Amino acid sequence: MGHEKGAPLRSDAQRNRERILDVAVVELTRCADAPLSLIARKAGVGQGTFYRNFPNRQALVLEIYRHEMQQVAEHATCLLEHREPDVALREWMDRLARFAMTKAGLAEAIRQATSGPGSPGRPEPTPLTAAAELLVRACEEAGTIRPGVTGDDFVLAISGLWMLTPEDGWQERATRLLDLVMDGLRAGAPGRR
Repeated sequence: MGHEKGAPLRSDAQRNRERILDVAVVELTRCADAPLSLIARKAGVGQGTFYRNFPNRQALVLEIYRHEMQQVAEHATCLLEHREPDVALREWMDRLARFAMTKAGLAEAIRQATSGPGSPGRPEPTPLTAAAELLVRACEEAGTIRPGVTGDDFVLAISGLWMLTPEDGWQERATRLLDLVMDGLRAGAPGRR
């Protein structure tokens, strides 16, 4: 049985879970079919510990996806604490692009985990949408972007990131794309308040 949501883990159990996730990200990025036994061994945990945390490959992959998205989303709050809203938004866009490219190797593992019969389907990017909503609201209140943009609008506008591949100079293309989106958001902005 997997870990129940909301139930606190002992510190050693939490460390085991985090090691499994850290190793799984690396191994599944290298090969979507990496054996779960290899991941457990490299994480330094037994099979029982592994399967208590992640009863199957699908559970592991979906947790990686959720965990990684949550980390990117939480970065939005940190940026807003230390930057002007429009600067925070643009920096967060760059972080999102790096996330999309460094996790591109996981795409096949995510596809496998979410496309088979009985699979739950790919999770919605809810944490990312909520983070985008937080950032665009702060920018709107500061007068640095056009009014009325939603987090959903923003996520749709930057969805081109997921069409880029890590090869072929993705950084330059991502920068151009995100600058274009940022310029569009600034068009019609009332100005700093």
